Formats: sequence, structure tokens, C-alpha cells
Amino acid sequence: QVQLVESGGGSVQAGGSLRLSCAASGYSFPRSCMGWFRQAPGKEREGVAAIFGGSGDSYYPDSVKDRVTISQDNTKTTVYLQMDSLQPEDTAMYYCAAGPFSTFSRSGSYCYSLRYTDWGQGTQVTVSS
Repeated sequence: QVQLVESGGGSVQAGGSLRLSCAASGYSFPRSCMGWFRQAPGKEREGVAAIFGGSGDSYYPDSVKDRVTISQDNTKTTVYLQMDSLQPEDTAMYYCAAGPFSTFSRSGSYCYSLRYTDWGQGTQVTVSS
């Protein structure tokens, strides 16, 4: 069975940092897209970062690109999201998602736009001022 398990969330003061982890199983990890998303109460789900495991190509929306970094460890089948300079507006439930095996090398932007169907349970990030 496929499984995604997020960890690393918590409560931090504004300006602080967190590193989220997503342990994946049941995927062709080096040849799959992986993404991080977040959803705050009353707001739509928002993509934060995406990466293609085979190449490491990544993508970030303008709203977060200077503050977050997505990375991967293929041997551990784990994807990380490093978040710096956190602000209260970053408060949300953060989810990781995994895409299917891809024969072709995909770009980070492709992975960001992918319609994911496999999701983790989420990890809460709370940033106080």
C-alpha cells in the first residue's frame, strides 16, 4: 500500500524555522513527483513546493520561493521542506503528496501543477507573532 507520513510541524515564533519531513512508501520514489501543500482555515489549498525525484528539479510559487527549500533523500524515500522566516500567515496544515511513476524526466513546474491523488495526513504548523 502507498503511504505518506508527515512530521516536523509545531509552534514557532515569527521569524523562526521548521523542517518538515514526508516519509513515503509504495512509490517509485526517484521517478515520481512529490509536492508540499498547505491549507489554512477558511482558505483554499495552496501549493508550496514540488520536486521530481529523478532529477531534483524543483518549483516554488513566488509567495514562498525565497523562504522555502524542498529536498529529497532517495535512499530514505523522504522529502523535506525547509521553511525559514516563518510568519503568522504561514500557519496552516501542511500536506505532502506523491504522484505516479513517470517514464520521463519531469520538471519541477510540472510536478507543481500535477493533480495529486495520494496525500498524507498532514502536520500542523503554527506561527505566532
